[in-house]
Amino acid sequence: MTRILAISDIHGELGLFQQLLVKVNYNATQDQLFLLGDYIDRGPASSGVLNLVAELKANGARVLMGNHEAIMLAACRSGHPKPWMHWITVCGGVETLTSYGYQAQDFEEAIKANALPAFIRTLPKLEEHLQLIETFETYIELEDAIFVHGGVVPDMAPKDTERNQLLWIREEFHAGYRGEKTVIFGHTPTYKLYQDATNYSVYLGENNIIGIDGGAVFGGQLHAIEWPSRHITSVTSEKPTSTE
Repeated sequence: MTRILAISDIHGELGLFQQLLVKVNYNATQDQLFLLGDYIDRGPASSGVLNLVAELKANGARVLMGNHEAIMLAACRSGHPKPWMHWITVCGGVETLTSYGYQAQDFEEAIKANALPAFIRTLPKLEEHLQLIETFETYIELEDAIFVHGGVVPDMAPKDTERNQLLWIREEFHAGYRGEKTVIFGHTPTYKLYQDATNYSVYLGENNIIGIDGGAVFGGQLHAIEWPSRHITSVTSEKPTSTE
């Protein structure tokens, strides 16, 4: 039986991602890997993470979009200053740009000239990764489980749900889901689900939901869950914890 492994919310922590793949003994020819989004922002190596994601995808991994990938696309493709500023000032986009060797001020002239998307298309690696992100799926549904970044709208099938809801939903899903299929999701760090700033372990909700965002970028853990056994493999960040 093929082993299904799911990982979410890497947020530029390339070293932890690589450690976890080794620790779980991932084998692309024997395992099915599901990546549930938020590969970028806040952490130090977003570009490196996306390079590895591209390689894993080429070897059979199924890759979902997270809300941070959606934010990056809006910032780089819309041509409007507001989503760009939101990305780099609120969402950790500055760290992502740094991972490509750029600074925010490198884009100021293009923004003033209303030419940001065209300018970005001249930056090969950044443009390559944007095109990669545009290929990402939104959810994966199996007979017994749904894998998604943010969650699902209670009493609504994922296929009938707007993409942004699947990427962004939180409390309505956490408290209101009552479906028969188990939903494995990221997006909300598990310390928030536990309401305990010290608890980064996988969240096993009583209402058939499993949260696997261990807040790795905040000094927590990066988790892989095996399905359907629910076996958890984790690596722990060495940097101080932060719940910002």
